[in-house]
Parts: sequence; C-alpha cells; structure tokens
Amino acid sequence: MTMKTVVPNLLVWVGDKTACIKISGRASFSSSVDFKTLVNTLYQKGFSRFVLDLTDCLLMDSTFLGVLSGLGLKFGAARNGDTFPCLDLLNPNARILDLLENLGASHLFKVLNCSDLDTEKMAALTPTCANADRKEISRTCLEAHQILMEINPANISKFKDVAQFLAEDLKKMEGGEPGKRQL
Repeated sequence: MTMKTVVPNLLVWVGDKTACIKISGRASFSSSVDFKTLVNTLYQKGFSRFVLDLTDCLLMDSTFLGVLSGLGLKFGAARNGDTFPCLDLLNPNARILDLLENLGASHLFKVLNCSDLDTEKMAALTPTCANADRKEISRTCLEAHQILMEINPANISKFKDVAQFLAEDLKKMEGGEPGKRQL
C-alpha cells in the first residue's frame, strides 16, 4: 500500500480552468517539488490560470523563487499571443516583491492585491506530497538556480557556486552527467 501525505503548507481550490493555490509560512526548497508537480499536473489537466495566494507567505527561498520563475517562463512561452496560461501572485508582501525584482523575475507575473480570495464557487482539492527523494530535490534546486541565472545575468555571481555544488552532488548521485534544466 502506497501512502500519500498531504502537503502541509499548500491549500488548493479549483474552478473553471482556474486553480487557486495558497501557500502559508515559508515557501522553500522543501515545498518546491510539490508546488511544481501540482501546477504541472493541473496544467496537463487543462487548467490555464493559476493564482498563487501569498497572503500568509512570509518568505520564499531562492529554490522556490526559481521554480516559480520557471513556471512563469513556461506559461509565457506557451501563450502564443493569448492571455492564458498565466500565473498571478495574490497579495505578495514587500519582501517577496523585492526578491522578485532584485532577481529580475517580477516581469513574469501579474501582481493582484485584494482582501480575500473568493473560493466559494470552487472545489477544494487536497494536494498530495510528491514524495521526492534527495535526488529529485537536488535536481529541482539545481534547475531553479539555473533558471534564475538564465533570467538575469546578474544572478550568476549570486548562484554559480550553489549551482556548481548541486550539479556535482547530483552527478555523484546519478553516476553521470550533471543535471540539465527541465520544466
């Protein structure tokens, strides 16, 4: 029997082609695999608008910011002149906005500010843990930092050492070539 655990700091509601995801507390590397898996799964199921409710999110680490930016890039490339798919940020605090701006990723998202996310006409969905192993977490961390360096060359000096460490660590775990970025 396979046991699926619930992601503790993610709440999800779905409606007509729209998914609202609320993240509470700290958005970090430990929740980034679950977040990425959730968004990609919903996207494959036909959801085209994602609202990330950050009202109760205190901080994002660089891995989560990189995963978020990668999804923003992916959706931007998939638009083909249309307004969807999209990933909107609801009520991000000033610290998160500053991080996005300083990393050169703020242009990937529309920022919404309103008092409450109206989920009454939507169905609650229980997100399950991706049960990522150490290798998947390392791969996600590496890809996230590579994305941040691709988005803004000024980020290379900030993240090249961590990316190199992660690539070498991943190479040891896989016994081959360092991980390539995939979304």
